[in-house]
Amino acid sequence: MSFNVFSGNLRHIFKHHRTTNFRNKEENATFELLKSSILVAFSGALRIHIAFLLLHIQSSIQTCIAGGLIIYTVYTIDRALESEEDTVNRTELRGSNKKVGLAVSLLAFMIGTYILAKEGIPALAFVPLITGYLYSKGIKIGKFALKLKGGLGMKNIIVGLTWGIFITGLAGSRCGNLTPVVLVFIFFGVKLFINSAIYDFKDIKGDTLAGIKTLPVSLGIQKTRNLLSAMHLLCHLALGIALIHGILAFEPLIIIYSFICGLICIQSLTAPEDEKHSSQKLERTVLVDGESASIVGLRMITGALIA
Repeated sequence: MSFNVFSGNLRHIFKHHRTTNFRNKEENATFELLKSSILVAFSGALRIHIAFLLLHIQSSIQTCIAGGLIIYTVYTIDRALESEEDTVNRTELRGSNKKVGLAVSLLAFMIGTYILAKEGIPALAFVPLITGYLYSKGIKIGKFALKLKGGLGMKNIIVGLTWGIFITGLAGSRCGNLTPVVLVFIFFGVKLFINSAIYDFKDIKGDTLAGIKTLPVSLGIQKTRNLLSAMHLLCHLALGIALIHGILAFEPLIIIYSFICGLICIQSLTAPEDEKHSSQKLERTVLVDGESASIVGLRMITGALIA
C-alpha cells in the first residue's frame, strides 16, 4: 500500500514538473513572439521621420508612433499566423501562444489607426495589414484564390511597394509637390526591397523547404548580389541628383550614410551558409534594422556640433 502511495506521488511530481516546463516554454516563446517585432517597428517609425526630413516637412511624432504601431501589428500577426518556412527560420517562436500575439497586435493596430484617424489618414493603416494577410494566408472565395506569396522575388516586391507606400503616404500626405514624394517612395521602396532580400539570405533553408522562390533561392547568391548592388547604386544616384537640384531637402548625411551602409550590407550580409560567422546577426541588426536610428542619431550630433 505504501509503495502505491509513493508511486502515485512520484507520478504526480513528474506530471507537475512536465506541466511547469511546458508552461515556461510557452511563456518564453510567447515573450519572444511579442518582442520579435519591436526593433523593426521602432526602425520603421524612424524611417517615417526620415521621410518627413527629406520632404522638408515638419515631422509629426504622433504619426511616427502610429506608423510604428501598425508596423508592429503586421509583423507580429505574420509571425503569429505561422507559415511553413517559420518552422525552420524561427524555431524560437515554436509553442508560443498565438492568441496573445494576435490580441496584442489588435490593440496596437487600434491605437495606431485611432492616431492616424485624428491625422485624417486612417485608410493608410489598412494598406500593410491587408497586403500582409494576402501575402501570408491569402483569400479563397469559391474557385477564386489569391495569395501573394510564392513567385520569383514576389516577397521582396510586396515588402518594397507596401512599406514604400505606407511610409511615403504618412509623411507626404500634405505635400503639394508630387515629384519629391515619388522620389522618397523610390528611396524607401528600393531600400526595403534590398533589406528584405538580405534577410532572405539567412532564411534560404526554410524558404527552399516551403517552396518560396526568393531571389537567393532562384537566382543564386552572386546574381542576387549584383542585382541588389545595381538597384542600390541607381537609387542613391537619383537621390543625390535630386538633393543637388533642390528637389528634396538638403540632407546629404542621410543619403551618404544610407549609401555606405547599404553597400556594406550587400557585400557582408549575403555570404553563403558555410562562410557565415557568429557576429553576423549583430551586424544585420545594427546595419539593417539599426540604420535609421544611426542616421537620426548622427544627424542630431552633427546638428549640435554645427550649431
